[in-house]
Amino acid sequence: MCRFAIFFFLCVLIPINQYAQTPKNHTPSDIYHEIQKLNFLGTALYIAAHPDDENTRLISYLSNHVHARTGYLSMTRGDGGQNLIGPELRELLGVLRTQELLAARRVDGGEQMFTRAVDFGYSKNPKETLEIWDKDLVLGDVVTAIRKFKPDVIVNRFDHRSPGTTHGHHTSSAMLSMEAFDLADDPTAFPDRLENTEIWQPKRLFFNTSWWFYGSQEKFEKADKTKLLNVDIGTYYPMLGMSNNEIASLASSQHLCQGFGRLSTRGSEQEYLELLKGDLPQNKENLFEGINTTWTRVEGGKAIGDILNKVEKEFNFKDPSAHLNDLVQAYRLLQEIKDEHWKKIKSETLKSIIVEVAGLHMEAFTTVAYSNPGETIDLNIEAVNRSDKKIALESVMINDEIKFTEANRLHDNELLKKEISIKIPTTTPYTSPYWLMKKGSLGTYKVTDKKFIGKPETPRAFRATFNVGIDGFTIPITKDITYKYGRPDKGEIYQPFEIIPKATSSLRDKVIIFSDGTPKQIPVTVKANKDNVSGKVSLKIGKDWIIDASSQSFKIEKKGDEQTVVFTLTPPESENESSITSIVEIDGKEISKEMITIAYDHIPTQTVLMPAEAKVVRLNINKAGQNIGYIMGAGDDVPTSLEQIGYTVHTINPADITENSLQKYDAVVLGIRAYNVVNELSFKQKFILDYAKQGGTVVVQYNTASRWADQFENIAPYELEISRDRVTDENSDVKIIAADNDLVNFPNKITNDDFKGWVQERGLYFPDKWDKEFTPILEMKDEGENPTKGSLLVAPYGEGYYIYTGLSFFRELPAGVPGAYKLFSNMLSTGKDNLTKKEQIKG
Repeated sequence: MCRFAIFFFLCVLIPINQYAQTPKNHTPSDIYHEIQKLNFLGTALYIAAHPDDENTRLISYLSNHVHARTGYLSMTRGDGGQNLIGPELRELLGVLRTQELLAARRVDGGEQMFTRAVDFGYSKNPKETLEIWDKDLVLGDVVTAIRKFKPDVIVNRFDHRSPGTTHGHHTSSAMLSMEAFDLADDPTAFPDRLENTEIWQPKRLFFNTSWWFYGSQEKFEKADKTKLLNVDIGTYYPMLGMSNNEIASLASSQHLCQGFGRLSTRGSEQEYLELLKGDLPQNKENLFEGINTTWTRVEGGKAIGDILNKVEKEFNFKDPSAHLNDLVQAYRLLQEIKDEHWKKIKSETLKSIIVEVAGLHMEAFTTVAYSNPGETIDLNIEAVNRSDKKIALESVMINDEIKFTEANRLHDNELLKKEISIKIPTTTPYTSPYWLMKKGSLGTYKVTDKKFIGKPETPRAFRATFNVGIDGFTIPITKDITYKYGRPDKGEIYQPFEIIPKATSSLRDKVIIFSDGTPKQIPVTVKANKDNVSGKVSLKIGKDWIIDASSQSFKIEKKGDEQTVVFTLTPPESENESSITSIVEIDGKEISKEMITIAYDHIPTQTVLMPAEAKVVRLNINKAGQNIGYIMGAGDDVPTSLEQIGYTVHTINPADITENSLQKYDAVVLGIRAYNVVNELSFKQKFILDYAKQGGTVVVQYNTASRWADQFENIAPYELEISRDRVTDENSDVKIIAADNDLVNFPNKITNDDFKGWVQERGLYFPDKWDKEFTPILEMKDEGENPTKGSLLVAPYGEGYYIYTGLSFFRELPAGVPGAYKLFSNMLSTGKDNLTKKEQIKG
């Protein structure tokens, strides 16, 4: 979809490669650090609402200083946000932000979990949030996460006692955590979730507070700190050559689509935790005080701890392989303990350390990026032992099938290579995010396979298990099968190996607007995902819409090639909304999926299968003017939407704006957050306002308050102050308070019916103060709040007009909301009725 070159730094702790699938090389310092974590049997869970909510400073501190197993439970995947680096929004943004969270955890050493809650957009209070989320379902997910992860300590990012003061999702995450803390140990709570886990009682629950939550530094200094713990999270790690804050900065900088790239910080810094439940530690710098975090915590663990603590104490930085036999002996003993929870966790860590100290490199890779169920592929198996220890590769299994069993001695630094073939079973599921496989509700994903719930991503379909013999003991090492290739401009590249349909299809436009009864051609692009694919493609459409052909044939010779077939669609005579689905039929099997690739350098390439469908809308819509100039901001699909109703849209490079260069446009539109993210506008604002003054129409979409360049005294020709006012209820009542204004009369009559069917919200960042030259057009509010009138303002300026709107057209137009199209057309048509009267515009 989008390939966006992103530069970022290498982390000494866990190398972040340019391509996120590249195997990591571990230094002796890294290995020693992992052994320290191996010898700490304590767990901490951080809980918040969205990707980028997590405190990477504290997660890194708990993981790398305390050495605790540390996880982050994010209620949502961040689908409701915006994207500063590419076009992905909604479900696709959730996929991108999931991978950015995983990238952050690879840096700070944490683990990642989720509930099935959807980020449906800004919510002002937890009451609304928990109703939309389905509180019992999401609470059950939190309880299950606690039972599976078994944290001793839980830390909430947000305060459960402050509903209405922050995002409703934020407060809800803390409220659910408070409730789940007690329910996790109750066998009568969510008993159906105990099939693959067991009850668990955490010891302590904290709120990760700061002076900000108290309103000011001064108030915080005066506050009662009896129940506050404080830790210095600015600690420096000599073994890693980095401070905790530097690691945390790198971790949070993985949230690039949210603009979280930031400078590293260094030096001492305090983090505060308020005890909410459990006993208060005497040592207010130790969250785990009084909790047994040694190997004696588990029955039979002392003997393991004796070995591993000795390895840690006497670690050989010059030759870590000197500890191989002791590590293998500890692994043997670990397999005999009864505690399945710690056995599983510590076995995986210990196996990783054994591989690292032995300098073992093992991988199974293909030279194709993807294949299809029923096909056969070739696998390359490679193994090399870069130590003088006696190690043998006894067998390799692909999933549960043994591919070869003859023992192969891995001699020091001699590469063993084998080629094998595997047949992909016809029942193999396609690669795609599990939470998007079924259509969910507004507030929750639908997940039919319960074993996936909580996981950050879908486990890969194929894994290779290398059974390695060391000192007479067999240790299974499992790795995902990957796709590996080289590029002259980038070198060696690893990507996930995917299973996809033989062919997929896509409709070019996700919303198709018919502004009258004229038929439109509907191109359908079929992409072959194997050689020599043939079949037919058809469109499924609702009644009253007419397709010119029931199906069309296609034949594509080469994998990766595409063929486009064109249908003609005739709309009904009256206004109508429906959907069309593209269906590919091959050998009697129907495939109604579009394949979307999300590719950025800071995450592994993602393959997403989404329904191959589009919304079709028959509108009775009028417009005035034709040529629209569009200045992109943080990214939106509004230009495409405007083209759907017949406008010719020209994307304007701000650097190219000069005196009079805008005069050829009937209107100039600035995309969302343009003044926040396009620095060039600070030098071009004069020309934009001059264009309006000389008779043009300028439409400015929402910007966040006071986050534009210092050069702007104001983004409007008159006083205009942007606030944080917003209306989050997309179904809230809208009052037209300037009923005689052209904006709601020409060329389309706007009524209350045009505000039906809106999605996610009404709008955001409305102005709350404006010059008398502006006329407010609409009034709206959320339940329990005072009405706001700043969602749509218009003012005459010279011979033209300046319009500012916080209405979320960037969400409504791509969703095909009819009333939003009519209102936007009216904004673009302002001043073009040949009866222009500034008195009308002024109300």
